[in-house]
This record gives sequence, C-alpha cells and structure tokens, in this order.
Amino acid sequence: MNNQKTNNLMPILGIDLAGSPRRATGLCLLHQNMKCRTWIAYRDDDILQAVEEHKPNLVAVDAPLSLPKGRKSLDERSNIHFRVCDLELRRRGIKFFPITLGPMRMLTARGMRIKEEIKKRGAEVIEVFPGATQDILGLPRKHHNLKQLIQKLRRLGLRCLSNKATGDEVDAATCALTGLLYLRGFTEAVGDLSEGVIIIPRRGIIDTCWRRRSLG
Repeated sequence: MNNQKTNNLMPILGIDLAGSPRRATGLCLLHQNMKCRTWIAYRDDDILQAVEEHKPNLVAVDAPLSLPKGRKSLDERSNIHFRVCDLELRRRGIKFFPITLGPMRMLTARGMRIKEEIKKRGAEVIEVFPGATQDILGLPRKHHNLKQLIQKLRRLGLRCLSNKATGDEVDAATCALTGLLYLRGFTEAVGDLSEGVIIIPRRGIIDTCWRRRSLG
C-alpha cells in the first residue's frame, strides 16, 4: 500500500489500555505526515469519546481482545490459559503476561468490551502488543529506557512525540505505529483467525526502517 492510500485511511488511534479505569490509559492519535498527539484517559466513556470525536479508521489496542479457544469465560475454572497467538509470541522469545493471570483478567475483560464498543462506532479494531513491536524493531521497552524509546520512535518518523510523554503514552504511540505498519502491509497476523490474532511487524521491516530512518 502506498503512502497516499495510507493517508486516506488516517487517522489511526493507538490505545495502551489499562485494566482498570482507576489507572491511566495512554492514547495516541496518528495523523497524516506522521504527526501524532498523545494524552491520558481513564474511563471507558473518555476512550470512546476520543473514537467518536476523531473518527479513526483503525484503532490499535494493546490488550487481549479474545479468549483462548475452548474457554467460555474468564470466570470459569479452566486449564486453558493461552491462545495460539500467545504461544507463538512465547516461542519467538517475546515476553508477555498470560491473559488469565491476575490483573490481566481485568484487562482482557475490558479489552473485549472496548473492542465491541469501538466496532459499533465504525472503526476497524486490531490487537497489538507494543512490547513485541519494540522487540522486533530493535527498540527498548519503556521500563528499560523511556527517553531512548521516544528518540528512536522519532527517528522512525513519529513527529511531535513529546519528551514529557509518559510510558503509557509512548506505548500508545507504538500501538499507532503498529497500526500504520499494518495499513502499509508490513505486518503479520500471529495466531488463529478463528480465535484471535495479534498484529506484529514483519522481521524484514527492520532494515527498511533504519535504512530509510523514517516510515513517513
């Protein structure tokens, strides 16, 4: 997909969703020409208001958006804890938390609920994992070096990303970047389509990114 066609599908909204509305959710709106704006929200209504106000064509959410096949709910007792996409990330050495573990249960429930509400508002929703994108693109994760992560995202073309952005906002920017790569055909869908997939960058995009120094 060329840049002009991608621009016609902008803006993209990246969401680094928190498991609880008491904790900060990072949001990033990515416009044409790679200009982004980040901010923090808390309530579901505030997140959905952003979708209604900015009308993104694509929303990239960092949260589990589906249950493992064979598991009917998060409340039932079950020995099924992983989706195919989760197992594939683990096989590739990408660290993550199982979706049925402790606070991840709340995040999974909230993610599934938010996904359905966003879809009702006409946007495509994809599940992404900024940690995977950062690992694949050779970027540090926010807990390791937030300042360097911001600098490298800028080098990839994300304009107006503030030095004062929080880790949640920077992960939301990474979600939005993953959404852009998805629209440009630079990603793969890991997992079982009938169960739920995670969108991650293709390995081959690393050299292209750093050779061009920008995805814009």
